[in-house]
Amino acid sequence: MRTHTKTFPRIAAAAALALVLGDCVVNPATGKRQLIFISEGREIEMGREADPQIVASLGLYDDPALQQYVQDMGSRLAARSERPNLPWTFRVVDDPVVNAFALPGGFIYVTRGILAHLNSEAQLASVLGHEIGHVTGRHSVERISRSQLTQVGLGVGSIVSSTFRDFSGVAGAGLGLLMLSYGRGDERQADDLGLRYMRRGGFDPREMSGVFELLARVSQAHGGRSTPEWLSTHPDPANRKERINDAVAALNESFAGTTLGGDEYLRRLDGLVYGDNPREGFFRDNLFMHPDLEFQIRFPEGWRTINQKQAVAGVSRQEDAIIQVTLASARSPRAAADQFFGQEGINGSRPRSTRINGLSAYAGRFSAVSGRTEVQGIAAFIAFDQNVYQIVGYGAASNWGSYRGHVDRSVNSFDRLRDPEALAVEPDRLDIFALPQEMSLSQFARGYSTGLPLEELILINQAEPDTPLSAGSLIKRVR
Repeated sequence: MRTHTKTFPRIAAAAALALVLGDCVVNPATGKRQLIFISEGREIEMGREADPQIVASLGLYDDPALQQYVQDMGSRLAARSERPNLPWTFRVVDDPVVNAFALPGGFIYVTRGILAHLNSEAQLASVLGHEIGHVTGRHSVERISRSQLTQVGLGVGSIVSSTFRDFSGVAGAGLGLLMLSYGRGDERQADDLGLRYMRRGGFDPREMSGVFELLARVSQAHGGRSTPEWLSTHPDPANRKERINDAVAALNESFAGTTLGGDEYLRRLDGLVYGDNPREGFFRDNLFMHPDLEFQIRFPEGWRTINQKQAVAGVSRQEDAIIQVTLASARSPRAAADQFFGQEGINGSRPRSTRINGLSAYAGRFSAVSGRTEVQGIAAFIAFDQNVYQIVGYGAASNWGSYRGHVDRSVNSFDRLRDPEALAVEPDRLDIFALPQEMSLSQFARGYSTGLPLEELILINQAEPDTPLSAGSLIKRVR
């Protein structure tokens, strides 16, 4: 027994060493050794599994020409990377936030929000190149692999850690991949690789500096409290700008013949939805109205509300109660109710048939345990215009008495949207305008309808307010 006891740690250590030696490979993109336990095939599979969840959660922007434009530019850059044979996919997601992100295996996304703030094809290439760099650098899979090694080092019998299971498709992981924050070293490496791919693609690498300047301004416009998503784990954009400027200067090139693509890019943005799209729902105080689906529901006054692609919700001030509206998968209110109340862990009386503002519905009360907290709630399922809506409101059992009335009133406020103004609302859209004569943005704002305050006009055009712009210059405004 003693012999086995002494030998086991040595075996575990030897196994860990073998894993390290066997899977530390030189990455051709970075020239550095990496600890990777995930095959390229599995990496691609992870991206393919997660992609539908990203699309369902954020939605794709409905503009086939713009989608193809971004795909073509991304493919042009990726073909010149060290991993040209990945199934590279580039998508524009329907989100107003300034953001771009990548999944393992070559699945890359940019938001319409970041497109609205960029000013040239070269700037878009710098964003796409940076995200391509995360994939060619294998930053996500390296992070997952290191979590596995930690388990081996601790003497755990399997290298499949809980973290890896979460991100490997075993636990429905799609969106979890986005929670893998990169280290600052990864970000700097992705900047360097992005610069490399821009140059190989023939784009002016000096434009990457402009992207960092833009991101710094967007952060400042948020009061420094809420940075753009693309900056959430990234080094300070001012430092990145300085570092890239130094790298570009060290190239000692004229950059003659490289692509800037300012006007070509801006013309692609004409008509782009800008900001939140009210057709997908908006709030007027605590009343939520959805013009496309033609329904409305009132949330309790003072609750924090949020509208997402697949749900709209309200959360109490103390964050101990929530009301959420989603589409049910069942075809009838009764089938949806049976499905919900039939779940393991849900206790409640049999849901009853009812009518809510003339609409056929099933509703009932339930209790359940969430973590260590007992919750009580109300679930209602309402048929409206070929959809079944699921409204679930619940809170901590200890405070349920103070929330039950609020949830009841909210559920019973669900109704058809009849307000003509709300039904006819349209989103703001970018309008690309050619200046008829030389003028500054300040003069333009004084003489023309811009649809935006001057500060925001300056931000999306990446121009100083009093710098003269030549006649014929293309300017973004909102209509």
